[in-house]
Amino acid sequence: MTPPVTPDGRYIVVRGRLWRRSDPGLSPERREALVHDLMRARRAVRAAKDEGGPALAEARAAVDAAKHGLGERGPPWWTDGAPDYNRHLARNTPYAAWFAGLAE
Repeated sequence: MTPPVTPDGRYIVVRGRLWRRSDPGLSPERREALVHDLMRARRAVRAAKDEGGPALAEARAAVDAAKHGLGERGPPWWTDGAPDYNRHLARNTPYAAWFAGLAE
């Protein structure tokens, strides 16, 4: 099932929580490269969990770098000055009425 997307396209909603979407301004090639990096880094995290130590920290840093590149972390990719509600419960944000309407 595809998660709902806020009307402004900035977030998806997963279990009632807003998660920032990737920057739509990225070129398809750049986005594809960053997603590839992210998936590789996530596999490295999974593999390093058994080992721990510096390998896990490096893998998590690679995930973070890819997420920043995609615009899912770090400064918001939109330029209108609107606040970032990443990881907030939708019901506690200006998207509350829209979110409540999804259940209807």
